[in-house]
Amino acid sequence: MRILLAQNSLYYPAHGGGDKSNRMLLEALAARGHACRAVARIPVFGAEGEARYLGELESRGVAAEAREGGAVAFDRGGVEVHVVTTGKQRAYLAGQVEAFGPEIILTSTDDPAQALLDVALRAPGARTVYLARAPIALPFGPDCAFASEVNAARLREAARRVGVSEYVARYIREHGRMEATHVPISLLEPGEPPALGRPENEFVTMVNPCAVKGIAIFLALADAFPEVAFAAVPMWGANQRDRAELARRPNIRILDAVDDIDTLLARTRALLVPSLWAEARSRIVVEAMLRGVPTLASDVGGIPEAKLGVPYLLPVRPIEGYRPELDDQMTPVAIVPDQDIAPWREALAELLCDRKRYEEIARASRAAALEYAAKLSVKPFEALLEEARKEGPRAIAAAAAPAGGQELSAERRQLLALRLRNRAPAAAWFPDAETAGGARLFCFPYAGGGAGTFAGWRQRLPGVCPVRLPGRESRAAEAPFERMGPLVEALAGAIAGYLSAPFAFFGHSMGAAVAFELARELRRRGLPQPRLLVASAARAPQFRRGHAPPAPPTDADFLAELRRLEGVPWDALEDPALLAAILPALKADAALYRNYVYSEEEPLECEIRAYGGARDPNVSEEHLAGWGEQTRGAFAVSRFAGGHFFLHDQREAVLEELGREMAKIRGC
Repeated sequence: MRILLAQNSLYYPAHGGGDKSNRMLLEALAARGHACRAVARIPVFGAEGEARYLGELESRGVAAEAREGGAVAFDRGGVEVHVVTTGKQRAYLAGQVEAFGPEIILTSTDDPAQALLDVALRAPGARTVYLARAPIALPFGPDCAFASEVNAARLREAARRVGVSEYVARYIREHGRMEATHVPISLLEPGEPPALGRPENEFVTMVNPCAVKGIAIFLALADAFPEVAFAAVPMWGANQRDRAELARRPNIRILDAVDDIDTLLARTRALLVPSLWAEARSRIVVEAMLRGVPTLASDVGGIPEAKLGVPYLLPVRPIEGYRPELDDQMTPVAIVPDQDIAPWREALAELLCDRKRYEEIARASRAAALEYAAKLSVKPFEALLEEARKEGPRAIAAAAAPAGGQELSAERRQLLALRLRNRAPAAAWFPDAETAGGARLFCFPYAGGGAGTFAGWRQRLPGVCPVRLPGRESRAAEAPFERMGPLVEALAGAIAGYLSAPFAFFGHSMGAAVAFELARELRRRGLPQPRLLVASAARAPQFRRGHAPPAPPTDADFLAELRRLEGVPWDALEDPALLAAILPALKADAALYRNYVYSEEEPLECEIRAYGGARDPNVSEEHLAGWGEQTRGAFAVSRFAGGHFFLHDQREAVLEELGREMAKIRGC
């Protein structure tokens, strides 16, 4: 077979478990006689990044040559590797598809925007096999960071979806409603590795300390054992804040990432893997156990499969979701609950203080991992590829194409999106309303936001019901609204069945205007009114009295304005595919608010609270105080530290304030 791997990360030398596994998988297939090629990328595009990469290859004795189109090519383990050094990876991949003529194209979750998957699906004569290594990058289900029905539909076009663990395969089947299977795709180095685990080794080690990987537990353990030497190996997830917290502790040594894991594990006394997200499997757990290094790991996702029945599998409180923003590492910002480190502290103390127990766990870890490794083979995956190849090439179709195979015109796509929106049931608008008991708090996000804006709120505030608007998350295929009137009418129809119990509205920025106009629309229809309206980070509506909508801004001006708002890292969004995915809903919401004109009506009967950020450049004290004119009930203003998006930075303070307000409503 001719097999092409499309990887949106570095192929060699690879430090991440998924990248390393992709390389070993392709080299194993090459060793079986298949023609294999890889198209990957350097971490930072440009001439300087290319020079550094060429120097790295030279230091490792790898002969590389520059190729047209902006790439470096070399052979590694029988695989022809092309590493793109410019920002034109899609175009280069398309050229390699044409030149190589692959029968199978492998893509994986290192490409969350699906820029490479889209190229692969369009390749004539090839079957695409998708390697699912990280649930966070899948476009559906509770573990994902950015839900997208469009991306889910594209994923369904793949010939096969292969999970790195049974957990991931089951996740795809249950939440994506598409077929998926698990066969080994995380292979190990041939031969028996050395036994490296010793009580005398230097460090209690953690690789890739960051929020989702459980840096909170790692830091707490370092504080609990101040006389013990800890080591941290920052990688793709560790942001500037994480590095600062590590550097602040005198008993933590920060080590460079290495692709030869033996150099790290030879210094490791015990390995910590306290992941808080749904880990797909965790390659390093098996690698450490193979070398007899005792490993303490969390009982989440696919880690139990990697632990092979050996202690210690320890409890954590998993992350509650993701904020709709990226940090300085271009990774989604996780919402992390407080952790109970008692089980971790006790387990680590047992290993550090009881030599007999340490040696017992070291022997058990190595024995279980060696038995597992002896049975590991690329043959099941090879058979899966052969099966896919024999089915023949699929018809080329864009992700948005109908079942008939012809791509819809722009006009027909728009009509389909409008029909989908108009037929959406009430549960599509308020997916949590059916299960919310007692007083409900209906939440409306800022422009471009979705139900994920309020992820984790329900754990603190029972009854939270975020709205899910058309054009985002699971409703990405539906047309977003661009005018306030039609949106409010649709919302009133959808919410009408959920108003039998006392309820309140919370809206942030644009969402405050939507909540306000919805309350007025419910009054016009004679439906129940909210007991409370919380207008957050928003000017009172009368400031738009006689408003003349300005001309739409250019994309450049639009993004420049967004960058002024504290708390939104738009300057970090350098990925054109990701920007293209989020801009339609964001621009539609901006148009909706830009064209919103206030009309006079009687004040509302419900109480109103105005929340504001102390450093918000767009919403002043006067703007907040103006909300008092819109109610005959009680009114108050609350200020929070932070800018326009203080509901993220000051989440706990906001939830505490809302909790007090909702307690009053429940007590009515």
